[in-house]
Amino acid sequence: MTEKGMLNGAPDTLVLAEERETIGLMVALYCRAHHHCELPCEQCRELLEYVVERVKQCPLQAQRTTCGRCHIHCYKPSMQKKIKEVMRYAGPRMLKAHPLLAAKHMLKSLAIR
Repeated sequence: MTEKGMLNGAPDTLVLAEERETIGLMVALYCRAHHHCELPCEQCRELLEYVVERVKQCPLQAQRTTCGRCHIHCYKPSMQKKIKEVMRYAGPRMLKAHPLLAAKHMLKSLAIR
């Protein structure tokens, strides 16, 4: 590993996997409550795929905290609005449903880089 979160200039797959798991669980919590689906519906799967692709393509991989604290806004406005809605709903519920992932995400969002 050359820089934190990077492996030969590419995002560390372990970091990406953890972030994908966290956002996947948040989307699932939201979808279950708002769309009454056991698994994420098509709309929520599209959002999840979009978010994962944005994280993979992030130009600040080595220095990134969370997208909400980033000075570069690479989400389309419509997708940014949707993911904010998901996070506002699921964020507080993650503390109960998945406390370790929620704590890691909170720590990452508080990190000063």
